[in-house]
Amino acid sequence: MRPVASGEALLQDLQGGLIASCQPLPGSPMDRDDIVLAMALAAQAGGASAVRIEGSSRVRLCAQTLGVPIIGIVKRDLADSPVRITPWLDDVQALLQAGAAVIAVDATRRARPVPSRDLLAAIHGGGALAMADASSRTDGLQAWQSGFDLVGTTLSGYTAETACADDAEPDWDLIRVLRNHGCRVVAEGRIREPRQAHKALQFGAYAVTVGSAITRIEHLTAWYVAALAAPL
Repeated sequence: MRPVASGEALLQDLQGGLIASCQPLPGSPMDRDDIVLAMALAAQAGGASAVRIEGSSRVRLCAQTLGVPIIGIVKRDLADSPVRITPWLDDVQALLQAGAAVIAVDATRRARPVPSRDLLAAIHGGGALAMADASSRTDGLQAWQSGFDLVGTTLSGYTAETACADDAEPDWDLIRVLRNHGCRVVAEGRIREPRQAHKALQFGAYAVTVGSAITRIEHLTAWYVAALAAPL
């Protein structure tokens, strides 16, 4: 394991690279700590620049072994808010203590338990980089202007205002618009093929995150099964 860079050096390491999201489906046979670590190690061996890991305990496990940066998140299902990704300050502190080099939070403008600016301040105060998971141009630009280091297109298609079909193309327009406004854009969401990852860079992405197409066997299998069931 080599030391993970921080600050500007970490951003340089991420530029143009692949972030592998190693998040099994909840309750899946793959939803085990040892399997998540194995996924992350395999992604590192394949050349991933970073991995995205859910849960502070799994972030800690991976941070003890990996030599690439970890983007940490905590997912919660809240009764009074649709925000799921790192909604609380306690989540930020747990991820910092676990060794996350980057912490991602939901940066949409939906009702939330803690203002995103407070989460941002806590992340930077703890010495980590902050990533905003956005759904739209407005979300992304607001997050960038408030000081987030990276802006992801993570939630485009996954909010009420941006909902789309599961097999829709990635949000190329959002990647381009955010890049044209100077954001470091992490393209994420519905990127299923290497050609799409490359296309994201052509649209101005700073880095590209891929999850299901690398680490969710259930999704991969279902895509093939659906393709085989289509009329010949």
